[in-house]
Amino acid sequence: MIDKDGYRPNVGIVICNTRNEVFWGKRVRQNSWQFPQGGIKHGESPEQAMFRELMEEVGLAPEHVRILGRTRDWMRYDVPRDWVKREWRGHYRGQKQIWYLLRLVGRECDVSLRASSHPEFDAWRWCDYWAPAAAVVEFKQEIYRLALGELERFLTADAHHHHVRHPFCLNLREQDVGRP
Repeated sequence: MIDKDGYRPNVGIVICNTRNEVFWGKRVRQNSWQFPQGGIKHGESPEQAMFRELMEEVGLAPEHVRILGRTRDWMRYDVPRDWVKREWRGHYRGQKQIWYLLRLVGRECDVSLRASSHPEFDAWRWCDYWAPAAAVVEFKQEIYRLALGELERFLTADAHHHHVRHPFCLNLREQDVGRP
Protein backbone atom coordinates (compact mmCIF):
# COMPACT_ATOMS: atom_id res chain seq x y z
CA MET A 1 0.00 0.00 0.00
CA ILE A 2 1.79 3.09 -1.29
CA ASP A 3 0.23 6.55 -0.94
CA LYS A 4 -0.22 9.00 -3.84
CA ASP A 5 3.17 10.59 -3.07
CA GLY A 6 5.02 7.25 -3.27
CA TYR A 7 5.44 6.56 0.45
CA ARG A 8 4.59 3.27 2.15
CA PRO A 9 2.86 3.66 5.56
CA ASN A 10 5.05 2.13 8.23
CA VAL A 11 5.70 2.06 11.98
CA GLY A 12 9.06 2.38 13.72
CA ILE A 13 9.56 0.93 17.19
CA VAL A 14 12.00 2.09 19.86
CA ILE A 15 12.06 -0.29 22.85
CA CYS A 16 13.89 0.91 25.95
CA ASN A 17 14.90 -0.80 29.17
CA THR A 18 14.92 0.70 32.67
CA ARG A 19 18.34 2.26 31.98
CA ASN A 20 16.86 4.02 28.90
CA GLU A 21 19.06 1.97 26.61
CA VAL A 22 17.36 0.96 23.36
CA PHE A 23 16.91 -2.35 21.54
CA TRP A 24 19.21 -2.50 18.52
CA GLY A 25 18.67 -5.38 16.09
CA LYS A 26 21.09 -6.86 13.54
CA ARG A 27 19.39 -7.67 10.24
CA VAL A 28 19.48 -11.34 9.25
CA ARG A 29 22.66 -12.23 7.33
CA GLN A 30 23.73 -8.58 7.07
CA ASN A 31 26.11 -6.37 8.94
CA SER A 32 23.34 -3.82 9.27
CA TRP A 33 21.57 -2.79 12.47
CA GLN A 34 18.26 -1.00 12.95
CA PHE A 35 15.16 -0.53 15.09
CA PRO A 36 12.20 -2.83 14.47
CA GLN A 37 9.88 -1.43 11.82
CA GLY A 38 7.26 -2.64 9.39
CA GLY A 39 4.44 -1.78 7.05
CA ILE A 40 0.90 -0.95 8.03
CA LYS A 41 -1.59 -3.28 6.37
CA HIS A 42 -4.86 -2.07 4.83
CA GLY A 43 -7.44 -1.49 7.57
CA GLU A 44 -4.84 -1.62 10.35
CA SER A 45 -4.20 1.30 12.72
CA PRO A 46 -0.60 2.35 13.37
CA GLU A 47 -0.88 0.95 16.92
CA GLN A 48 -2.21 -2.41 15.66
CA ALA A 49 0.64 -2.55 13.13
CA MET A 50 3.16 -1.71 15.87
CA PHE A 51 1.98 -4.59 18.09
CA ARG A 52 1.94 -7.01 15.12
CA GLU A 53 5.46 -6.01 14.06
CA LEU A 54 6.65 -6.14 17.68
CA MET A 55 5.53 -9.79 17.90
CA GLU A 56 6.80 -10.75 14.43
CA GLU A 57 10.25 -9.15 14.74
CA VAL A 58 11.01 -9.24 18.47
CA GLY A 59 8.58 -11.82 19.90
CA LEU A 60 7.12 -9.39 22.43
CA ALA A 61 3.39 -9.30 23.21
CA PRO A 62 1.48 -6.21 24.42
CA GLU A 63 1.84 -7.33 28.05
CA HIS A 64 5.66 -7.22 27.73
CA VAL A 65 5.74 -3.48 26.98
CA ARG A 66 4.15 -0.19 27.93
CA ILE A 67 3.63 2.56 25.34
CA LEU A 68 5.40 5.70 26.54
CA GLY A 69 4.56 7.81 23.51
CA ARG A 70 4.44 8.17 19.74
CA THR A 71 5.34 10.78 17.18
CA ARG A 72 2.59 13.29 16.42
CA ASP A 73 2.73 13.14 12.63
CA TRP A 74 4.08 11.03 9.80
CA MET A 75 7.84 11.25 9.27
CA ARG A 76 9.17 10.46 5.80
CA TYR A 77 12.43 9.25 4.36
CA ASP A 78 13.41 8.51 0.79
CA VAL A 79 15.05 5.23 -0.13
CA PRO A 80 17.95 5.56 -2.60
CA ARG A 81 16.93 4.45 -6.11
CA ASP A 82 19.50 1.62 -6.12
CA TRP A 83 17.76 0.10 -3.06
CA VAL A 84 14.29 0.13 -4.64
CA LYS A 85 13.03 -3.03 -6.37
CA ARG A 86 13.00 -2.51 -10.13
CA GLU A 87 9.23 -3.08 -10.40
CA TRP A 88 8.56 -0.35 -7.79
CA ARG A 89 10.72 2.34 -9.44
CA GLY A 90 8.69 5.32 -10.53
CA HIS A 91 5.99 4.57 -7.92
CA TYR A 92 7.88 4.12 -4.64
CA ARG A 93 9.91 6.88 -2.98
CA GLY A 94 10.29 5.61 0.57
CA GLN A 95 8.54 5.18 3.90
CA LYS A 96 6.27 7.40 5.95
CA GLN A 97 6.39 6.37 9.58
CA ILE A 98 4.72 6.81 12.92
CA TRP A 99 7.28 6.04 15.66
CA TYR A 100 6.48 4.47 19.03
CA LEU A 101 8.56 4.54 22.21
CA LEU A 102 7.97 1.48 24.38
CA ARG A 103 9.24 0.51 27.82
CA LEU A 104 10.08 -3.18 28.25
CA VAL A 105 8.14 -4.28 31.35
CA GLY A 106 8.66 -7.97 30.67
CA ARG A 107 11.98 -9.76 30.95
CA GLU A 108 14.85 -9.64 28.48
CA CYS A 109 14.41 -13.36 27.87
CA ASP A 110 10.89 -12.63 26.56
CA VAL A 111 12.61 -11.30 23.43
CA SER A 112 12.54 -13.94 20.71
CA LEU A 113 14.03 -13.20 17.32
CA ARG A 114 12.52 -16.42 15.96
CA ALA A 115 8.87 -15.62 16.70
CA SER A 116 8.11 -15.52 12.97
CA SER A 117 8.89 -17.88 10.11
CA HIS A 118 10.70 -14.98 8.38
CA PRO A 119 12.95 -13.41 11.04
CA GLU A 120 14.18 -9.86 10.53
CA PHE A 121 17.02 -9.99 13.08
CA ASP A 122 19.60 -12.61 14.06
CA ALA A 123 21.16 -10.72 16.99
CA TRP A 124 20.35 -7.82 19.26
CA ARG A 125 21.80 -5.71 22.05
CA TRP A 126 21.02 -2.72 24.22
CA CYS A 127 22.75 0.51 23.25
CA ASP A 128 22.80 4.17 24.24
CA TYR A 129 19.60 6.03 23.32
CA TRP A 130 21.24 8.25 20.69
CA ALA A 131 23.76 5.75 19.22
CA PRO A 132 21.42 4.40 16.49
CA ALA A 133 21.05 7.84 14.88
CA ALA A 134 24.71 7.70 13.81
CA ALA A 135 24.98 3.92 13.32
CA VAL A 136 21.98 3.20 11.08
CA VAL A 137 22.34 3.16 7.28
CA GLU A 138 22.96 6.73 6.08
CA PHE A 139 19.60 7.38 4.40
CA LYS A 140 17.76 6.62 7.68
CA GLN A 141 19.96 8.76 9.96
CA GLU A 142 17.89 11.94 9.72
CA ILE A 143 14.58 10.20 10.47
CA TYR A 144 16.21 8.43 13.44
CA ARG A 145 17.43 11.80 14.79
CA LEU A 146 13.98 13.33 14.34
CA ALA A 147 12.10 10.39 15.87
CA LEU A 148 14.46 10.01 18.85
CA GLY A 149 14.34 13.77 19.40
CA GLU A 150 10.55 13.86 19.48
CA LEU A 151 10.25 10.74 21.65
CA GLU A 152 12.94 11.68 24.18
CA ARG A 153 10.53 13.80 26.27
CA PHE A 154 8.51 10.67 27.09
CA LEU A 155 11.56 9.10 28.79
CA THR A 156 11.82 12.02 31.18
CA ALA A 157 8.09 11.95 31.94
CA ASP A 158 8.17 8.18 32.51
CA ALA A 159 11.16 8.40 34.87
CA HIS A 160 9.12 10.66 37.16
CA HIS A 161 6.06 8.38 37.23
CA HIS A 162 7.27 4.78 37.22
CA HIS A 163 10.06 2.67 38.56
CA VAL A 164 10.14 -0.66 36.73
CA ARG A 165 12.09 -3.63 38.07
CA HIS A 166 12.95 -6.58 35.87
CA PRO A 167 12.86 -10.11 37.29
CA PHE A 168 16.10 -12.03 36.90
CA CYS A 169 16.40 -13.84 33.60
CA LEU A 170 19.17 -15.33 31.52
CA ASN A 171 20.29 -12.69 29.09
CA LEU A 172 19.98 -14.25 25.65
CA ARG A 173 20.85 -11.43 23.31
CA GLU A 174 22.18 -13.27 20.31
CA GLN A 175 20.27 -16.01 18.56
CA ASP A 176 21.21 -17.94 15.47
CA VAL A 177 18.22 -18.22 13.17
CA GLY A 178 17.31 -21.83 12.44
CA ARG A 179 19.34 -23.18 15.31
CA PRO A 180 17.48 -25.76 17.46
